[in-house]
Amino acid sequence: MNTWPVQDAKARFSEFLDACIAEGSQLVTRRGVETAVLVPIAEWKRLNQAAPPTLKALLLSEDARGDLILPPRGKVNRRLAITE
Repeated sequence: MNTWPVQDAKARFSEFLDACIAEGSQLVTRRGVETAVLVPIAEWKRLNQAAPPTLKALLLSEDARGDLILPPRGKVNRRLAITE
């Protein structure tokens, strides 16, 4: 993975993009700190498909509902409120 300072990535964006397409992911640094990565679209799509579903997606999906096995509720002794 090639490393590009942010100034070079901005000034030579077309070359930066071409390197990403030809060679794969490109790392961008700001003041020597790794900041971002430019990845080819095919790699991005592969990563998104491999990612597990989000909690929101699970809660909103029809598959996530209905087949929950819940134990029957028992009679629990509860504390009574103390009134004076």
